[in-house]
Amino acid sequence: MVTSPLDDARRAGAAGDAVVVLDSRGIVTGWSEGARELTGHVAEEVTGRPAAGLVDGDAGTAWHALRATGAAVVPVRRRDGRRTDLALRACPLAGADGRAHAYVVTASHGERARMLGELAFQQASMSMSVFDTGQCCLRVNEAGCRTRGRPEAELLHRGIPDTGADDEHSRGFTHHLRKVVETGCPVRYESRIRPPAGRRTHALHVEMWPVRDDSGELIGTALATLDSSEQHWAQQRLAMLNEAAEGIGTRLDVVHTARELVGLVVPRLADFAAVDLLDSVLMGEEPAVGAVDTDVTLRRAAHRSLTPGVPEAAIEPGTADVYPPRSPPARALATGTPVLTRTGEAGLDAWLGGHEARTAALDRAERPEFSLMAVPLIARGRTLGVAVLARVLTPESPDVFDADDVTLVQELARRAAICVDNARRYTRERTTALALQRSLLPQAVSGQAAVECASRYLPALSQAGVGGDWFDVIPLSGTRVALVVGDVVGHGIHASVTMGRLRTAVWTLADVDLPPDELLTHLDDLVGHLAGDEYEAAGEFGATCLYAVYDPVSRRCSVAAAGHPPPAVLLPDGTVEAVKMAPGPMLGVGGLPFESTELELPEGAVLALYTDGLLGARDLDVDAGTEALRCALAAPAESLEDICDTVLKSLLPDNPADDVALLIARTRALDAGQVAVWDLSADPAEVATARRHTTDQLTRWGLDEAAFVTELVVSELVTNAIRYGGAPIQLRLIRDRTLICEVSDASSTSPHLRRARTYDEGGRGLLLVAQLTQRWGTRPSGAGKTIWAEQELPTT
Repeated sequence: MVTSPLDDARRAGAAGDAVVVLDSRGIVTGWSEGARELTGHVAEEVTGRPAAGLVDGDAGTAWHALRATGAAVVPVRRRDGRRTDLALRACPLAGADGRAHAYVVTASHGERARMLGELAFQQASMSMSVFDTGQCCLRVNEAGCRTRGRPEAELLHRGIPDTGADDEHSRGFTHHLRKVVETGCPVRYESRIRPPAGRRTHALHVEMWPVRDDSGELIGTALATLDSSEQHWAQQRLAMLNEAAEGIGTRLDVVHTARELVGLVVPRLADFAAVDLLDSVLMGEEPAVGAVDTDVTLRRAAHRSLTPGVPEAAIEPGTADVYPPRSPPARALATGTPVLTRTGEAGLDAWLGGHEARTAALDRAERPEFSLMAVPLIARGRTLGVAVLARVLTPESPDVFDADDVTLVQELARRAAICVDNARRYTRERTTALALQRSLLPQAVSGQAAVECASRYLPALSQAGVGGDWFDVIPLSGTRVALVVGDVVGHGIHASVTMGRLRTAVWTLADVDLPPDELLTHLDDLVGHLAGDEYEAAGEFGATCLYAVYDPVSRRCSVAAAGHPPPAVLLPDGTVEAVKMAPGPMLGVGGLPFESTELELPEGAVLALYTDGLLGARDLDVDAGTEALRCALAAPAESLEDICDTVLKSLLPDNPADDVALLIARTRALDAGQVAVWDLSADPAEVATARRHTTDQLTRWGLDEAAFVTELVVSELVTNAIRYGGAPIQLRLIRDRTLICEVSDASSTSPHLRRARTYDEGGRGLLLVAQLTQRWGTRPSGAGKTIWAEQELPTT
């Protein structure tokens, strides 16, 4: 009998149960490893001390219950301070006299397992809860309290409201709890919840299962929740980066790219975001390499806010501001790294307080607490600007920017910076190309005596922004005018440069006064040479051209085309006709002739010259396009400018795929009283007659002051015609904006200006004409040539 309790104690200790040996005075004399695991106390801390020190409450009452019944539930204080109720058994150790000299106190292995289970429930890293069949909470572990942001006392004996789940597969806790009770089957699903304090959505994997008693009756529901928020946030960041790859840089426009960036981060990452760029970036210029380490001037490209009207903004888009070195944007630009700060930090508060506009913006927003991040925009080693993000801090949403936010915004900023730099380079190239295009095209179509003009040039928006279409209005001798429209195949700088070379060639050939067909023949030769140059070897080369010459005296127009669509004519009676003419081959083909078409135009007729981009803009065939042009020209219009607008609006879409050049010219005619013509014989005596006719005509025109010079010019030109040209000889005077004297003869040989030597008898006539007049020249005619000279009219 004496050894039986000890044997039981040894067996209990071997089984892992908690065993404590007490003497008759209640002093601990033995302490097993199981007792240490159960209470946390080691043997050295309790051996030799009263066991009453381990009891949480009245130790005497507990000891009396153990001695009387041999078993009792005793509240024990663990080493970590927590209270634990233990079911204990006490076995006396009797001596030879039959009295108990010691006691063996044990806690069973089942009790220890229960305790371990309780600890495991409380210390589990996942949220765990127990509910009754009415969906009232009975137990919640510490992780569950943290997830819900409330202590256990506020959750017990209450239902948990639905979470407002974000998809059809997750419809709230209460719904699934009821489903487990109704079906008796476990449920697994995913949910998204937002804690009461914080702005981030948490991702949860939830498992619910029924709890049954020994009889199998369902008495409650257990719940385990695995927080997969980190994985969810990582997926969200990856999704945001993928969205940025598709949604940032959709257009080669610096400001539009900045708007895309702020539109992506607000409201998903920030309550307010702004992008400020260097002026050089916005103008397409090359920014400096490296960081910016002085007071920097930045211009607001875009901003966005959760609050309508963006009250947080101190400056408006397009406005510039100076950022001192202590400001977060300037620090980010100087270091090339992100800057994190928040209100309350000296540097941020000093910057905000020293800026009147920002102080006013904070006052409007009632001076909230906020977290701020400034991230530099750097691409290809060049600093372009800075992105600033702000997040308002409230008790309901206290999340400041963290390292994950910085990493994500840095990736977004890198993507945006590359797109901004691409847009900047495109802006620079487009600006250069447009400047080149404008310099190659006529800056203004000046008024002519022969025609009144209006024009339009529209580059293709889908290409480089410039092309090879061009037009010209070239004044010719005898008040005539040349109207030119051309088109170089292709787009971009190459086409513009080629167009400039052809335009210069046309001006040079026009100055020689060649007929349209001959001019195109010479231009065709030039294009053939260009096509053979290494300059043109990179690709296919070709061009079209339409050249028309109108004479307001005869009201005749001569037109020739090289692969170009014919002009349209709007007659004074409202009739619109397409000029019937031989189109001719494209320039550069070579070996094929060009033909001129002659037509007589009444005064007030409107000529429409255009490039093929006008008719093909809406994918119309030639006939449909021509008919659409006729309708547009026939529409009522008060001016030539209105006609241009009507034609473009009727035939062009919003974004034409090809360049378009349009030239509208209304013809004028010189009154018979402005022209005087005399036929002369080849007799030298006719020189005096010519001078007399000239003097009389100038008197009738009221130009007596010009008589002396004009007589000298007529005398020299008629003398040369009689001596070197031959009959028929004709003298013509034209009074328009200048006074023009023309002498025609039967010879095709053109005179040349030369400087006569002292002993030469001749050679001074043309030199005298050149010195007395504003300009002079020769032009071929069907029966010979015409020598002409212009002089300014006397001022009155």
